[in-house]
Order: sequence, then structure tokens, then C-alpha cells
Amino acid sequence: MNMARSSFLPELFSLKHDASSAQRPYDLGLLITVFALMTVGLVMVTSASMPVAARLFDNPFHFSIRHCIYIILSGMAAMFTLMIPMSWWQRTNAYLLLIAIGLLVAVLLVGRTVNGSTRWLAIGPITVQAAEPAKLFFFCYLSGYLVRRFEQVTESLKGFIKPLIVFFVLAILLLLQPDLGTVIVMFATTVGLLFLAGARLWQFFGLAFAGIAAVVALIVFEEYRMKRVTAFLDPWADPFGTGYQLTQSLMAYGRGGWFGQGLGNSLQKLEYLPEAHTDFIMSIIAEELGLFGVTCVLALLLIIVVKALRLGNKCLQETKPYEAFMAYSIGIWISFQTAVNVGASAGVLPTKGLTLPLVSAGGSSLIIMSVAIAILLRIDFELRLADTQVLASKRKKRKPAKVKKVVADEQ
Repeated sequence: MNMARSSFLPELFSLKHDASSAQRPYDLGLLITVFALMTVGLVMVTSASMPVAARLFDNPFHFSIRHCIYIILSGMAAMFTLMIPMSWWQRTNAYLLLIAIGLLVAVLLVGRTVNGSTRWLAIGPITVQAAEPAKLFFFCYLSGYLVRRFEQVTESLKGFIKPLIVFFVLAILLLLQPDLGTVIVMFATTVGLLFLAGARLWQFFGLAFAGIAAVVALIVFEEYRMKRVTAFLDPWADPFGTGYQLTQSLMAYGRGGWFGQGLGNSLQKLEYLPEAHTDFIMSIIAEELGLFGVTCVLALLLIIVVKALRLGNKCLQETKPYEAFMAYSIGIWISFQTAVNVGASAGVLPTKGLTLPLVSAGGSSLIIMSVAIAILLRIDFELRLADTQVLASKRKKRKPAKVKKVVADEQ
């Protein structure tokens, strides 16, 4: 911690107070976007959770207070992450992968079971969903692997298969929980990174088809997943059984219209729609704020994704491949998880237990997503610092020439 602090703070202040630098040491637009999403999330979690909180805990603000605590913890985690240089992530990515595997194994051994799924580790009063840090740590490892074995990935099948074996191990541990949604997000991000790294097209399409076939097989051979798919295809066939959650969600979307029923005026949150403040919070946003509110939330998330991808492009131009792949992975991760969450609540995709990034209630997801955003800020900071140092060195080289010219003129 002290080493990280010493490496970050002097650089930050030197960049901030350098008279030759006109730019900020951080991306203000990204910070404003994240704060806006967290604010919307806090307001909507409060609105959506009040009825169920009043019944379960006799306190309508129970989930709201809990969400505020997690926002504070997320801020602390993000500030700590900002102090860690990207070289540390690149140097320790293999150890982070081992930690991810250890967390997933620990969940299966001593995890807490909720609604038939064993996904949480209880650490005192705090519950940690192991799949969330596992995603981030796997992406750190994959980015490091693509840097170390770039030529193998692009030129040989062996280099292409190795990271897939690691993903396969993690996928098995996740499916034992079971957590197919996280597996799908990790698979999509892995495919995206391999494609951006320059994998051959036949390998890319082969991997995509194999992944789709595997997902179909997992759905067909698991009864509860098959029920979710049939409910997704025709939820009105059994509106009070397998299609209940989706029909209630669609009713919320239908009631919202263009500008919604008004903040706090949702009917579906009155315990008609299960998980209204977590997985289906977009349905409540649609009902209370309408299409306008949904569009604003999606636009904010799109800004983060675009900034992450542009940051990745800039890192490649500056010959920082590890930082580039990390930025790409975070952008793909946020975009795909958003698509799955919104698609499930709108009836476009089968129901999956994935939160809406930076908006839904869910402490582990909020903290890890805040850490991911802090990594983006750190990457951007290091690029700005490098640019400032290059400009400063160029100006120092120009000064002697100017002095010689002045002396010559005087003579």
C-alpha cells in the first residue's frame, strides 16, 4: 500500500501542478458518467426495494442503506486501485488467476446457498459473490497471456487453445454453482479479446460456434434452464408459472411509455416483480422513467464502453499492449453484461442472474465494477503522465539552442 501510494501521489501532483501541462491528470468525463450512473442506481434501488424491505425488515430503507454502504466501499476500493501501477497487474496476473480459482473452489466447499445456487462466501456481515472478482482476475490473466504469447496466438493453434483451457476450468467451477450467465459474459469477452489480438478468422468462428453449441447443450440438458428458455419464447403460455417474472417485467415496460409513470409510482415493485431492485431494475426504470429514462441509462453505459475502447486504441498506439487489452476487456465486459441484463428484462434474451453495471443492487458487482473503472482511470493517467513527460523533455532540449542564439545575437 505504501509503495503504491508513493508511486502514484507524487506523479499525480507533479502532473497536476506542472505549468507546461494544460490537461487534467484524469478523465473527468468518465468520472462524471460513473457518478451519474451510481446516483441513478441509488435512487432506483431505493424506489424499487422499499416495499419488499418494509415487509422483510420493517424498514423501507434497508436495501437503500446497504447500497449506500457498498457505494462507500466501492469508492475506497477504487481509490486504492488508483494507487496501483499497471505494471503490478501485469506482473501478478498469474497469481490473480490462482486467487480466482481458489475463490470459486471455496464457494463450492463453504459457500452460502440462496435460491438453489451456491455463489456467495460469507465473510462476517459481508457476502462476496466469488464470480465477480473471478471475472476481473481472469481478464487480467488473459491480457497478460496475449502480451506474452502474442505470436503464438496469432500464428499457431496451440497458443490459441491455451487460454481456452484456463477458461474451461473456470467455466466448470462456475457451472457447478450454477452460474451460466457469468460463463457467457466471460466467454464473450474472451472471444472479443482473441479477435482484437489478431486470431485467425477460422479459429475465431470455430470458437464462436463451439461456444454457442456448448451453451445450447447446457440449456437442453438442464431442466430449469430449459424452462427459462420456453418461458422466454412464450411467457404468456404460463403467466403465473414459468413465465411469471418475464410477464411482470414486460408489464412494467408497457406501463412506462415514453416518460414513465413518475419516480416512485411503479406498481410492479409492489412485490409483483421478483428481484426488482437487482436483476430487473431496468424494468422499474422503464416503468417509472419511461423510454427516456432507459435511453439515458444506456447512453451513460455506452459512454463508458466507448471511452474504454478508445483508451485501448490509444494504448496500442503508445505501445502499451497489456493496458490496451485490459481496457478492451473492461469495455467488452460492461457492454455484454448490460446487453444480457437489459435483454433478459425486456424479453429479448432468456432470464440470467446478471446485474446492471453500476446501477443494480449487489455489493460484489458494484465494488468489482468500481475497481474496473479505477483501472481505466489509472491507464488513462499513466498515458497522460507519459505525454506530459515527453513534452517536458522536448522543451528542455529546446532551451539550450535558444540560449546560444541569444548569446550570438548579443555578440
